Amino acid sequence: MTLIINEDKCARCGVCEPECPNEAIFQTEDAYVINPVLCNGCTRYGAALCEAACPNDSIQKAKKSFLKKCGELFN
Repeated sequence: MTLIINEDKCARCGVCEPECPNEAIFQTEDAYVINPVLCNGCTRYGAALCEAACPNDSIQKAKKSFLKKCGELFN
């Protein structure tokens, strides 16, 4: 399972970035982004660490078609 950050809900607080053990989350000029190549959907207590830490519920599961497009950008 790979995750994405919904930019409309994201407050850009940065809480998710240090929670990622794979360093898949990084900040761009405009938003936080999850690299789908590095994200393995780690789980703890039934939810990904970044998803559990997000106060705005802005982290969601990526659809397979979207994941394929994103993966091509990072490879």
